[in-house]
Amino acid sequence: MTERDNKSRRKYSKEFKVDAVELMIRSNKSFTDIAASLGIRADLLRRWEKEYSANKTAPFPGSGHLKDPEDERFRKLERELRIVTEEREILKNIQGILSFSVI
Repeated sequence: MTERDNKSRRKYSKEFKVDAVELMIRSNKSFTDIAASLGIRADLLRRWEKEYSANKTAPFPGSGHLKDPEDERFRKLERELRIVTEEREILKNIQGILSFSVI
């Protein structure tokens, strides 16, 4: 992918993708016709349809989000634990510095 292609790359919301796939499912039109009417490539619509079919309960999780809500919850808890651990270490260091300067 060239630099120009990377800058002009468009991102679509989850709602747009779901609506596009559902339109494709309900419509008697071809992938190509629907994609053209939406201003997207037909291969992109096909990929969205495959992703949607694979996981209808939580399609298109997006970057940084896991498909399983429990995995997402676990990752969030790990992140919170890491932050709290770092904060505790900072407080320990400050306590050590303050107790050393008082003496």
